[in-house]
Amino acid sequence: MTDKKPGFFKRLFGGEAPVPPPAPPETLPVEPVPAPQPVEPTPIPPPAPEPEEVPLPGPPETTPDYVEEIEAAAHRVAEPEPEPVLLVPVEPAAVVEVAVEAPRQGWFARLASGLKRSSDQLSGSITSVFTKRKLDGATLDELEDVLIQADLGIETATAITETLRRDRFDKDVSGEDVRAVLAAEVEKVLGPVARPLVIDPSHKPFIILMIGVNGSGKTTTIGKLAQKFAQEGKSVMLAAGDTFRAAAIEQLQVWGQRTNAPVVSRPAGADASGLAFDAVTQARAEGRDVLIIDTAGRLQNRDELMNELEKIIRVIKKVDPSAPHATLLTLDATTGQNALRQVEIFGKRAGVTGLVMTKLDGTARGGILVAIARKFGLPVHFIGVGESVGDLEAFTASDFAKAIAGRD
Repeated sequence: MTDKKPGFFKRLFGGEAPVPPPAPPETLPVEPVPAPQPVEPTPIPPPAPEPEEVPLPGPPETTPDYVEEIEAAAHRVAEPEPEPVLLVPVEPAAVVEVAVEAPRQGWFARLASGLKRSSDQLSGSITSVFTKRKLDGATLDELEDVLIQADLGIETATAITETLRRDRFDKDVSGEDVRAVLAAEVEKVLGPVARPLVIDPSHKPFIILMIGVNGSGKTTTIGKLAQKFAQEGKSVMLAAGDTFRAAAIEQLQVWGQRTNAPVVSRPAGADASGLAFDAVTQARAEGRDVLIIDTAGRLQNRDELMNELEKIIRVIKKVDPSAPHATLLTLDATTGQNALRQVEIFGKRAGVTGLVMTKLDGTARGGILVAIARKFGLPVHFIGVGESVGDLEAFTASDFAKAIAGRD
């Protein structure tokens, strides 16, 4: 076996080839570590104050009452327990409520109260004109304007001012003097028309037809009249002729129950003239003293509605040619001057025989009744100043004149 031939380097330099040093190991980059933050020392709470010593209560100066009661109870002899009592439930007695009515005002007091708005406005205006000064032409003209604005009418206003001109011209005149003349003149106008509604017993039944515009108070007035006639001992029948409103039919049925008066009615929308025919026939067969027929509210300027009212009257006359024996126009005092037009048209189309003025308590225009009386001369049978039955009374000229003039 031959020896291994030395390498070139050893043959060239006569030594071993140097061995290269090993490469250093690779190192990863190290992120800098933040310096630690200084920690604040936790404050030490101050020591809690030592509790104050509370002195213990000493012995009471006197012996309490409960100690004496306990000692006394120890010496008492125990009483035997009572035998149990059997309780039987008893129905509670019915509670009877007794309605205590407030003292009822007289009619004039209620009338004056109802006309207070009208009288206050009129009296206030008169007082502002007359402050104890001599009566001259300018004052009379001012007074005439006040009276016309109060719906008394031009004729009545002129008559009052002419009376003052004749009797008190160029003299000192107070508001009370003027109110006295006003009351006298109003009574003079209303006296001839203040006539009660007389039920003629020769007509059986005595047929009353109630007419008027919407909301004038016809149905309520019928109920009040029915109660008044019933209190007089008359047998009354009602006819719900306002077939346009179901509420009016129900309202009249309620009044019929209150007054023990039968009510002839039909479903809403039925023919009003046919209902009137049936009511008159039934009232005659039963021998009723009074038959009051309600009708639907209608505006005086609606010709087709006024034609229907005329038809109702014609149908009633087929059963009784003399009927209706009274055709009452219900007027709402709050309508003012429009009431004059209502009286004119209804009078021509339906033959109005008398008036009922309602809602005088809700207006300052009560003087319109004076203007109506002077112009048409129709009887004023009743006036109303409230909702209750007692607030509809027969019309009295003197009471009305004093109340509207503010003279108690």
